[in-house]
Amino acid sequence: MSSMVSRPPAADSARTLKHFESLLEFETDCWDVHHAIVNKRKDFVLLDVRGEELYKKEHIEGAVSLPHARINAETLKDYPADTLFVVYCAGPHCNATEKAAIRLATLGRPVKKMIGGVTGWLDEGFKLVPD
Repeated sequence: MSSMVSRPPAADSARTLKHFESLLEFETDCWDVHHAIVNKRKDFVLLDVRGEELYKKEHIEGAVSLPHARINAETLKDYPADTLFVVYCAGPHCNATEKAAIRLATLGRPVKKMIGGVTGWLDEGFKLVPD
């Protein structure tokens, strides 16, 4: 008798490869963001898309506060069109990153989601700073 895990068969290797490669076009993780920051290779703008009060309480050092509801052409006007934005929110239980990514993509801006958000950042042992 097969399990619920194996009952739907796994995709073939070609489809699996395409799927997981495509995820990296849309997502990055806390470790890679941290590595880029500490090694002075930050070639993106890290956006904290939570509410301003949460940002003021604590956030990732170097992140810019821009709540997802305030993302528009006017708030982005100082960034070159090819700026890569990496968005994060509270964690896996929060969909502010998806809302932010939709707004950015609608404006034609490159965007990736930092999976895990603040929860993932802390889980990796990284620190947050107050405003």
